[in-house]
Amino acid sequence: MLKKNEVIELEITDITNEGNGVGRYNDIAVFVPMTAVGDVIKCQIVKIKNTYCYGIIKEILIPSKHRIQSDCPVYKQCGGCSFRHISYEEECRIKENFVKNSFQRIGKLNPKFEPIFPCDTQYNYRNKAQYPVSEVDGKAVCGFYARRSHRIVEYTDCLLQPEIFSEILSVIMKFVNERNITAYNETTFSGLLRHIYLRRGEHSGEIMVCLVVTNIVKANIFTELIPILISEFKDIKSVVLNENPKNTNVILGSKLKTLYGSDTITDIMCGNRIGLSPLSFYQVNTCQAEKLYSIAEAYADLRKTNVLLDLYCGAGTIGLSMCRKVNKLVGVEIIPEAIINAKCNAKVNLLDKKSEFICGDAGEIAGILYKRGERPDVIIADPARKGCDRESLEYMAKMSPNRIVMISCNHATAARDCAILEELGYKTVKVRAVDLFPRTTHVECVVLMSRINK
Repeated sequence: MLKKNEVIELEITDITNEGNGVGRYNDIAVFVPMTAVGDVIKCQIVKIKNTYCYGIIKEILIPSKHRIQSDCPVYKQCGGCSFRHISYEEECRIKENFVKNSFQRIGKLNPKFEPIFPCDTQYNYRNKAQYPVSEVDGKAVCGFYARRSHRIVEYTDCLLQPEIFSEILSVIMKFVNERNITAYNETTFSGLLRHIYLRRGEHSGEIMVCLVVTNIVKANIFTELIPILISEFKDIKSVVLNENPKNTNVILGSKLKTLYGSDTITDIMCGNRIGLSPLSFYQVNTCQAEKLYSIAEAYADLRKTNVLLDLYCGAGTIGLSMCRKVNKLVGVEIIPEAIINAKCNAKVNLLDKKSEFICGDAGEIAGILYKRGERPDVIIADPARKGCDRESLEYMAKMSPNRIVMISCNHATAARDCAILEELGYKTVKVRAVDLFPRTTHVECVVLMSRINK
């Protein structure tokens, strides 16, 4: 058995879904972060389990051909990126394998695997960022959480975010410290400012500033920040307070108060004007999401006579991007604010006469739709990371659509759900990985399923 702090020589032969390299030493798997396939390293063992160990790099003896120099000064501390030390081509190969392995090993499925759709850029692609705020040495600071902790790495020039976000943060934090506004303390549950949440329309350029606070009434001091912000940043169209007094890791609460401008900002997605509130789900990489939706539309193979059911529809972006191609669109989403946004988005884009948006749990609403006789020709499902529940999948199958197109941010739960749908009479035809989140371990996938007995 290996011992803690023992140093061994190890060759990295694979990468896990969490982004750790893995090698074997005397048939024991050793997981090492920030390594690449082909690295030969001196590895220090830091944690020992019954059948595997964790290690850290002590020295790189032979670097992998895929290894590159990281271009971020806080990469080793920050928990945001996992692949800044390898080439983007290798990252795409890894992510393609993530998706393929999940469908083959978890789902026991073997569809056609189409090549991964890479991202055009690995920089400044995010339209949203949430920065935790804390007190360090008597000063309020913001940045990103360190790996596997809630310790804040004070750094705002993230290479994944728009450069203007860093400039806005600088102004906000200067105001916070000049006014002695307290940062939230997770140990004592005290302090006012918890997070700074910024959102920007990729195509419109409109910016929303959302300050997550423990008490909206006490946060009225931020009204003094508004003239400072809007004088320096003309694209800021909304400043909103979000109240979250709970002791929780969930960033946003449900209560909102608009201090300046509109309750929402507007962006363009697939040619449609989309209104976004702080609580709206919206893909963080707009340009790549448009390509993701175009792949989903191609898989859906829509006709003018079709009824399209969009489950987990969020603000309606997916369904509305395809609405002109069908006779009727029905969208379902459990978050009330998102449904309000979806209805507004449909109206603004003159699609409200051929679309219906319903607020509720996907499984329950799917059941209601089935009982009222809805028989969609195509179902689009874009669930959260936990995937679909059994009830939703069963009603999807009962409705007997010709095709089900699943968009998933979690290939493991997508594989599980597709395996269940195969039990219910569908065939997994093809799968394509799409990289929306370069330099992280996350990867989306699009799946086409066809009904077997038509």
